[in-house]
Amino acid sequence: MSDTAPARHRHDFLAAAHDDNARRTRWVVALTAAMMVGEIAAGYWTGSMALLADGFHMATHAGALGLAALAYRYARKHRNDPRFSFGTGKIGDLAGFASALILGVFAIGIAVESTLRLIDPVRVDFASATLVAVLGLAVNIVSALLLMGGHHDHHLHDHGHDHAHGHDNNLRSAYFHVLADALTSLLAIVALLAGRYLGLGWMDPAMGIVGAIVIARWAWSLMRDTAAILLDTHDAPAAAAIRARVEAAGAEITDLHVWRVGPGARAAIVEVAGSACSAALREQLEGAPAIAHLTIGVR
Repeated sequence: MSDTAPARHRHDFLAAAHDDNARRTRWVVALTAAMMVGEIAAGYWTGSMALLADGFHMATHAGALGLAALAYRYARKHRNDPRFSFGTGKIGDLAGFASALILGVFAIGIAVESTLRLIDPVRVDFASATLVAVLGLAVNIVSALLLMGGHHDHHLHDHGHDHAHGHDNNLRSAYFHVLADALTSLLAIVALLAGRYLGLGWMDPAMGIVGAIVIARWAWSLMRDTAAILLDTHDAPAAAAIRARVEAAGAEITDLHVWRVGPGARAAIVEVAGSACSAALREQLEGAPAIAHLTIGVR
């Protein structure tokens, strides 16, 4: 015998702040795109390759942020589409995984280019490049504040696996892209000032390598966490809480599956042996960690 959710049960597992996060992400996309256009235009106008390079690198981030904004829109539009068995709550994780790949490629590109410049230094227009880096950093700070304000948990900056299960990974990926831009701008400012006033031209590519390593770590962290969710990895802490409640009711679990279906929302399939009443078990599991969709089977 099995007890499943009624046919009218909705599979809307989007985050409570979904619309607010989407709006904030759109603002960041607009700011990044405007900065990108400005840098590319200034690069052509002044003939500065540094400005052009930074503008085109920002274009990759604008694309990734645009992907995050589209993911929010798609998830809301199709949240009740029956083709998605458990709703569209993981669309953001899919977009986050794609963004992590982009971040990883970006990090590799920076590392390669920086290494080549260490071997064969190029002339840098320190004054123009510093000005643009400062402007870019200002835009990134504003963007980061917008995204941080859209997250209800002050642990957004925590890259740990356990914390990631309660986060909107689409917003997290956008935040990482903004942080990557801010980091490269900050390191560039330090390196450019050292090159201009101390004659340490090698600092520019050296800082590029440092930035690439940090960005690669962010990319790996985001890729690891989103991949685990996309592959329906077993949520051990939530499963332990469910097991404790079921055993407290005197039932024996023969099969248990718990996985995430949206930001902070989990689905669970609980199969028990014996004469336990499924209604009683469901009542016992009320309040279990963010179980948004529960299926109980009694053998």
